[in-house]
Amino acid sequence: MVEADGIGKAAGDPDAGEAAQALRAILQTQYLRYLIITSWAVGLLATVGISAAALWFVGTLAAGAVRGAFEKRISQRVGTGWGLVFPAVATATTAAWAAAPLLAWFSGAAFGPALALALLVSGYVLVFAQLRSSPRQAMLISSPYGVAALIIAGSLWGTPQFWQFLAIVPFTAAGLFVLVMMTMLREERIRAFQEHQAHLIEELEAARDRANAASDAKSNFLGVISHELRTPMNGVLGAAQLLNATRLEATQREYLSIIRNSGDNLLSLLNDILDMTKIEAGKMTFEIVDVDVDDLHKRVTGPFQAQAEAKGLTFTAQVEGDVPAVVRGDPLRVCQVIHNLLSNAVKFTDAGEIVYTVRGERVGDRRVRFDFSVRDSGAGISEEDLERLFQPFTQVDASSTRRFGGTGLGLTISRRMANIMGGDITVDSRLGEGSTFTFTVEADVTEWARQEEARPIVAELDGGQSLSVLVVEDHPVNRMILEAWMASAGHRSATAENGQIAVDAAGERRFDLIVMDVNMPVMDGLTATRAIRAGEGPNRETPIVVLSASARVEDHEAGLEAGADAYLNKPIDFAALAAVMNRVGAGRAAVRALVDNGERQTAAA
Repeated sequence: MVEADGIGKAAGDPDAGEAAQALRAILQTQYLRYLIITSWAVGLLATVGISAAALWFVGTLAAGAVRGAFEKRISQRVGTGWGLVFPAVATATTAAWAAAPLLAWFSGAAFGPALALALLVSGYVLVFAQLRSSPRQAMLISSPYGVAALIIAGSLWGTPQFWQFLAIVPFTAAGLFVLVMMTMLREERIRAFQEHQAHLIEELEAARDRANAASDAKSNFLGVISHELRTPMNGVLGAAQLLNATRLEATQREYLSIIRNSGDNLLSLLNDILDMTKIEAGKMTFEIVDVDVDDLHKRVTGPFQAQAEAKGLTFTAQVEGDVPAVVRGDPLRVCQVIHNLLSNAVKFTDAGEIVYTVRGERVGDRRVRFDFSVRDSGAGISEEDLERLFQPFTQVDASSTRRFGGTGLGLTISRRMANIMGGDITVDSRLGEGSTFTFTVEADVTEWARQEEARPIVAELDGGQSLSVLVVEDHPVNRMILEAWMASAGHRSATAENGQIAVDAAGERRFDLIVMDVNMPVMDGLTATRAIRAGEGPNRETPIVVLSASARVEDHEAGLEAGADAYLNKPIDFAALAAVMNRVGAGRAAVRALVDNGERQTAAA
């Protein structure tokens, strides 16, 4: 019969029937009614005696238990024909409560009439407080109290107390009216607040969707631009390589060095932007291959040992712990992370030493944890700067007079790559003493001990033989660079600016090798490759190498599925192209072996 404040019409269900609302309110506080029954019984005990009070207490408890069981049973059926049954049962059980004021009134005790009036008013208040959002239900269920009030009024008929008793009626009604009205006003405000809150949530979701769309558009734009800029960068760096092979004056060679260094820096920036957009879009791909740890160690330390010694720094590389010979992982991404840490160490250290440590720890029969640690003796980093060290486009020295350039993307990309690989990058630094960056990652072990030395791929052509090569490239600068390089190596070359011209040329003349760009007008390289393989011309079994500005594995696989035998990334590494040309004399199978045997680092520069 009683429930706590705040129980009313279900939120978000304004059309629920009054029976369902009342039942929900009662079910949430059904155990509280037993506390009220006990308190009423204590009041009756001193007025009507222990026997009558106990009888009323037991009877009311039994009625409450029956009602509780009935309410639980029909709680899922209200609104499907049971809506009128509930108020009828509730009204019947309220009659047991209404017997309490009658017992007190007719007890003959001096305090009986006062207790009876208190119980009557309390009964009405309890019902209307519990069912304040359903006034009609409250009036029906509280009707036994009305019957008790009529009986009491009938007993006072003809006495002066009759009119005094009736005077209590408007007082009680006014209190109940205020209770109901205040509740309705409060719930209306709550409902308005909930609607306003729902509206704000919709606006926030719309703003979030717009922000996500803008972020996606930004990432796509940066990805496309950085991807497309790789093609002209191939022309710049390739022309610089060719020009470096000619006779130059000292000043010209100095200018050429500036061009190459600037081009390399720009290419590095393009790669960083492309990697960042891939990570944000969740499209960063990782290739899992067998990695020779010793070879990886040499590839990592070689360039930076020379850079450190050129600055007068001591560079130390060491291996500690249980380091396996071959593991499974992505050597390109691991090298990218370690290169960034070593590059920063050399860049920000003016004097002293740099110590690169590879530490291995066996965590299972086929599992190892690596700690790639880079310690320098630079200026160190303060605690407040450490908090923003891995934020994108952020450097410790962000002033307009900073000594070092860069975008601040390197550490951000490195840490996110480490996280994707299941690892992390941590830093320990003391201002004025230096910093230690540690890249931690786990890997599956293929071989704990070295079985055989990996056979290196020769970068130069064997025997000086001359090949006939068809170069298919829509960009005139790239065609010129490839023609010039072929000529410098003693090869004969023909060119085609799109796939259709290449198909026509391949049908008329036999070539030893076809170098095919992927993205071209009129007919793309993959379509042209399929046409050459499907035709009956003299180049049906000629090795074909596809050129792509994309470093994605799926794009490489698409080229091989189209009929190509190997692939090269732009900008072209001439050593890698020479390695492919070394295999041409043995046929397509020998060229494909570069990819099938996992020698991707040479065949896919």
